[in-house]
Amino acid sequence: MKKILYVILAGLLINACSNNNWRTASRESAGIAPNPEINKNAVIEVYAADAYSWRGWFAVHTWIAIKTQNAPNYTVYEVVGWRVKSGLPALRSYQTPIPDRFWYGAKPEKLLSIQGEKASDLIPKISAAIQRYPWANEYTIFPGPNSNTFPAWIALQVPELELTLPFNAIGSGYAD
Repeated sequence: MKKILYVILAGLLINACSNNNWRTASRESAGIAPNPEINKNAVIEVYAADAYSWRGWFAVHTWIAIKTQNAPNYTVYEVVGWRVKSGLPALRSYQTPIPDRFWYGAKPEKLLSIQGEKASDLIPKISAAIQRYPWANEYTIFPGPNSNTFPAWIALQVPELELTLPFNAIGSGYAD
């Protein structure tokens, strides 16, 4: 009986680790972000999704999206380790109408959403903090700095966000 349980457990582990190729994994919208064509308010959103592959069993990847009032797109800010290996900064930003994309197959969860006047007031503070982020060119899975260190550091710089990251945001404590 034990042998059968070990075989089943091994099969489950192998199946869970054999995630789709990152090139073909879903990057579709989760449908949880305000549509910038409809919602003209300023918006700040923070998302978390299971990290890619086996790392998702233990950790999440987090990112910040901001949209100024009447903007047609969000600016998404995130830290990505493979960029450093390519000689690029770990911190990247890009414009998109879809800030809530699946993180390579993992559906994101919304950790924070601020809209309207409060978002308009906080966006300049967030933007200034992003410019000061001290580890923009660094990435270390553990203990950090990594993708979770970034929003944790922004939260320390802009406490009015009242952002709390989940316990499995490994690396968020590096910012303390």
